[in-house]
Amino acid sequence: MASKFRLEIVTPDKKFFEDDVEMIIVRGTEGDIGILKNHVPLVTVLGIGKIKVQIDGEMREASIASGYIEVEKEKTTIITDAAEWAQDIDVKRAEAAKIRAEERLKKENKDTDVARAEIALKKAINRIRIAE
Repeated sequence: MASKFRLEIVTPDKKFFEDDVEMIIVRGTEGDIGILKNHVPLVTVLGIGKIKVQIDGEMREASIASGYIEVEKEKTTIITDAAEWAQDIDVKRAEAAKIRAEERLKKENKDTDVARAEIALKKAINRIRIAE
């Protein structure tokens, strides 16, 4: 049996997940990071991407929308703007968000917040990919 450590994933409105896990894989700013029990302490920024969580030998995937991760010897904490398990993603809603963001980016409007529209597009694409 693999060694376990505590994983806590927190969003602004709730504690998304808390349980003992065997492994996680997240996307940091420098690439993917795999975390096992007794990993060296670490704090780093997370981008828009997915988290893979291994629980009792089974991998689960969730969408996350940026944030940061703090790794300690016995516990890892992820603070993220949003998190959804793959099976809970509303694909139609994500596709609609993608279309809205693409339309905002196509318009040549000086009032359009391009950075915000680009982030919305990345989040929508990420959610769609993970749901598939």
